[in-house]
This record gives sequence, C-alpha cells and structure tokens, in this order.
Amino acid sequence: MKRHFMMFAAYNRWANTRIYDAAADLTDDEFRRDVGAAFGSMMGTLNHVLVADRIWMKRFTGDGDAPTQLDTILHKDLPELRAAREAEDRRISGWVENLGAEDLAGRFTYITVTDMRTISQRLSPALGHFFNHQTHHRGQAHTILTMLGRQSVVLDLVYFQRTEEGRAYA
Repeated sequence: MKRHFMMFAAYNRWANTRIYDAAADLTDDEFRRDVGAAFGSMMGTLNHVLVADRIWMKRFTGDGDAPTQLDTILHKDLPELRAAREAEDRRISGWVENLGAEDLAGRFTYITVTDMRTISQRLSPALGHFFNHQTHHRGQAHTILTMLGRQSVVLDLVYFQRTEEGRAYA
C-alpha cells in the first residue's frame, strides 16, 4: 500500500510539473481569465489545488498553514505559485515516504472547512481522495488550456509509468 501512495506522490509531482510548464506559456491575462471553470481561471484552479493540499496535509500531519476558504488565492503570480507548488510536492512525497504500515492502517480526526464538522476516518482512503482530488482539478486545468487554444498536455498515469521515474512503480 505504501508503494502505491509513493507512486501517486511521484505522479502528482510529475503531472503538476507538466501543467505548470503549459501554464507558463499563457499570457498574464489568459492565466487570470475567468473561463467559467469551477475556480474560474487557471490562476484560481492551480491555487485551489495548492489550498486543498495544504488543508489535507495540515489534517494529516498537524503541521503547516491551512487556508480556511477553498477559493483562497495564495499567489497571483505564476512563478511564486509554482515555487509554492514544488515545495508542497516535496513535502507530500517526503511525508508519504515516511509513513509506516500502522500509519496507513490508522485513523485520524479533523474538522471540515466547509461546515465545521469533526470527522474521523482511516488514513488510506483519505489518501486515495487526496490524490484523486488533485487529478480531478488538473483535468480542469487541462480543459482551461484547451479553452485558451493551447495544445493538450498528456497527464495519464500510464504515461508517467513509462517515464524513468514512473517505471520504478509500474
């Protein structure tokens, strides 16, 4: 199970790099343009993924800053947002690498952001949601790129598994 989540942490980093590389080709106007996506723009979408990751990592570890709004804009500037994303991806990978079998089988408790309820759940299913959530919103970022006339970005897990880094998990 741990190896499975290590693969998703590595995939997450790889896919984020690809999305951020593609976003770097957008003009500032295109980066900020509300195209009707769930979080409006590429800026809003990429910020949301980082916000959600920080919320979940605070829940998982008890450490770090966790915004209280899902639509918080942490960084309006893509280079600053990218640096924060890369740091969070390193944090996620390092944390997953240090998980033990007891951790993965264990439970954790947190308070939800949207309705302030206390939830207790097993860690492994929550990690499944954590990585799935990132994939979901990267798909939205992909759609935004397409809507703005940019070439699509290959983000499929199987393509990651064919890379040198990904073959270690395939």
